[in-house]
Amino acid sequence: MQKKSKIYVAGHRGLVGSAIVRELEAQGYTNLLKRTRAELDLMDQAAVENFFKIEKPEYVFVAAAKVGGIGANKSQKADFIFENLQVQNNLIHNAYKFGAKKLLFLGSSCIYPRQAPQPIKEEYLLTGPLEETNDAYAVAKIAGITMCQSYNQQYGTNFISVMPTNLYGINDNFDLENAHVLPSLLRKFHEAKLENKPIVEVWGTGSPMREFLYVDDLASAVVFLMNNYDGSEIVNIGTGEDCTIKELAEMIKEVVGYEGQIYWNTSKPDGTPRKLLDVSRLAKLGWKYKTDFKTGLKKTYEWYKINV
Repeated sequence: MQKKSKIYVAGHRGLVGSAIVRELEAQGYTNLLKRTRAELDLMDQAAVENFFKIEKPEYVFVAAAKVGGIGANKSQKADFIFENLQVQNNLIHNAYKFGAKKLLFLGSSCIYPRQAPQPIKEEYLLTGPLEETNDAYAVAKIAGITMCQSYNQQYGTNFISVMPTNLYGINDNFDLENAHVLPSLLRKFHEAKLENKPIVEVWGTGSPMREFLYVDDLASAVVFLMNNYDGSEIVNIGTGEDCTIKELAEMIKEVVGYEGQIYWNTSKPDGTPRKLLDVSRLAKLGWKYKTDFKTGLKKTYEWYKINV
């Protein structure tokens, strides 16, 4: 990408999209295309086609998606598969149709098989059954990756796909109904502290293991890959390190300064037992994360207190 290349970040207001915009601006890219949902409904095929026809972006980051935690994924399966398929179909096809030089599609580590060997290598995709609580979302994302690979094969496009691990940071969704585990726990502990609650309830046993990447590090990685990687093989993006949900809860409790007890509601689902990414492919390309977990948590909590 040149500093004046026309770059479209789809989903620029979300957790990932806003971080990509921050990273691009910090690196001196000046010609960024951004559209809010009110300005461009990505589910509207004609509107997306018209946008690409007029603007003709050279580089496209597909960070627009319907995302949520275990509860939302389980209860809104139809919405997750329909909306994600619709959005990514419109973006990927029109990027091809109107001659985008390159597109980067964001998958997710949660679309790997539920019982994938650990750490998870890129080639493990589609080698076993999916986690049933988010299979609809996973099928949509797998379709997006396959679509990028198919367009590369048939039309000679340069569409790359990446697999981020669990993300957190500035602009996260802290809605208790739909949020991922880290932001929802941050909010729960914060509110319990303010209200002097003696107990915070956390779902499951606390035994599942999760890897977490600060979203500004992800943005650094995707801009790096847009500039340094061409290929149809997916690329994992993560830290290569994980912790239990119990350790996560204890760390958040400490960062927030909550002094009560944690109650583990074992009648609630745990989700996938472990999701640790093998990040050796990305390491060989020359990228490594910078933000250690506790620093990232503190930054996220400071942002939350001011903005949420």
